[in-house]
Amino acid sequence: MQYLKLAHWHISTLFMMKEKNIHVCVYCASSPDISTIYLDAATQLGQLLAENKITCINGAGKQGLMGAINNSILLHGGKVCGIIPQFMVENGWCHTELSEIIVTETMHERKAQMARSADAIIALPGGLGTLEELAEIITWKQLGLYKNPVIILNINGYYDSLLTFFETMMSEKFMSENYRNLWQVAGTLEEAMEMLKNIEEWSPNFSKYPKKEL
Repeated sequence: MQYLKLAHWHISTLFMMKEKNIHVCVYCASSPDISTIYLDAATQLGQLLAENKITCINGAGKQGLMGAINNSILLHGGKVCGIIPQFMVENGWCHTELSEIIVTETMHERKAQMARSADAIIALPGGLGTLEELAEIITWKQLGLYKNPVIILNINGYYDSLLTFFETMMSEKFMSENYRNLWQVAGTLEEAMEMLKNIEEWSPNFSKYPKKEL
């Protein structure tokens, strides 16, 4: 299948103008009871991030897609920064072999830290937690609180229904069509990596709310 092909993108050289390592936050499922289609995609994304020397930020999980991407990155010599709240550590959900582990007090602190540290977001398929993270970061970008790319990796058409719902929001005027560029959609790993070649800050010339006259 096309989305399971590996492409050896050497994209790290394209970020030479940035005086820091590139950090990409990946939102994804922690459930272990999912199709191998998604597990394979997460494993191969981890390999691509490692080969291109991109540090991955995620929720430090050891199961599901999160466990798959973490194991793959470490296997291929890459770096993972896991950010996880204390109660999850106490429940034994933390992947203990990551390059760096940051423990927060709350889920809110966890998500804020992940966003602050990320030069881009990639959303792999996931459940309610992934959906909540994706909706929040798009909202933050809408409000100008996050200005970097948000890439929805639509493996196996997983996000088709959500993307249709976004279209409904716009057609029913609950969201401006100007916000269509708040996110990008990639159907394959190759497309997602191609999108990372051009990391630009979101600089809208409009605002969610009219500005008051001073």
